[in-house]
Amino acid sequence: MTEKRDVSPPAGPSPLRSYGRRKGKRLSPRKERLVAELLPALRLGLEDVAPEDPCMLFPLPVREVWLEIGFGSGEHLLWQVAQNPDIGFIGCEPFINGVASLLGAIEDRGLKTVRVHDGDAREVLAWLPDGGIARAFLLFPDPWPKKRQAKRRLVSPALVDAIARVLARGGELRFASDDVEYAGQALRAVNRNGAFDWLACKASDWRLRPEDWPETRYERKALSDGRKPVYLRWRRH
Repeated sequence: MTEKRDVSPPAGPSPLRSYGRRKGKRLSPRKERLVAELLPALRLGLEDVAPEDPCMLFPLPVREVWLEIGFGSGEHLLWQVAQNPDIGFIGCEPFINGVASLLGAIEDRGLKTVRVHDGDAREVLAWLPDGGIARAFLLFPDPWPKKRQAKRRLVSPALVDAIARVLARGGELRFASDDVEYAGQALRAVNRNGAFDWLACKASDWRLRPEDWPETRYERKALSDGRKPVYLRWRRH
């Protein structure tokens, strides 16, 4: 019998939702089918206890597991899958239209190394075992730019604590934002955690996108609008 776990929220106030709407325009018939049929097969079973080795979540042997928090429509995740066929990927995204786009690519390409959580990534972070993830991506999260909205930002000391717990020693955390103030907030939150070494020796290390970090549509729009993204990387020690 599969062991079950208590997934009820911890005592105390619930964290604010860090994302906006869950669904945009109406899905096409194909995407409706993918959400109804393929998503249940790829969705993480958070009601069960996570395996001690997250590599066991995939039907094919994988060397390690990477986590993307908020994959949008899946551009970055799919690029990384293509470049790293021996890696298992967990993608978290609450916006169902983005999830459906990723599912379409998974079906078209016959991908077997992707698992999906169509909800709050903090649920997955609470579920995963200690040190089970080798790399975590948090790219262009909603900046909630208005002052009254800032408390909804995903990056917080609690989130960094959760990432530090699941990230293996030597693992890497990557963050990007086109909101300079938010990038500064993230930099302070991670650096103050004490579990990470910031991998920047010169200004170009955070001003220029690394070669193994593909450009996405959101990033292109930010650049076309005159906003310069900040790229941050840390090593878990």
